[in-house]
Amino acid sequence: MAVKIRMKRVGTTNTPAYRIVVADSRSPRDGKFIEEIGTYNPLKKEDNFSLNLERAKYWVSKGAQPSDTVASFLRKALKAAAAAPASVTAVAAV
Repeated sequence: MAVKIRMKRVGTTNTPAYRIVVADSRSPRDGKFIEEIGTYNPLKKEDNFSLNLERAKYWVSKGAQPSDTVASFLRKALKAAAAAPASVTAVAAV
């Protein structure tokens, strides 16, 4: 079974919203999925996605292939997670 991390559309007409899900590659875009790990709202300008980074790392370690868009979200989330502890320790040291 090939597992993909991809987006599932849940928004209404002219109001797109997506859930980031782990699904079998053979299931339809808006069909059955294994686990929901995040959301994406393209209409928001800032901070338009949320992602459970621990679960995403788990699924990638098990062989799940992220789509191109989800892969870019993973890179952004990893970059933000790497920057967050450094800024917290810098503030705590002051």
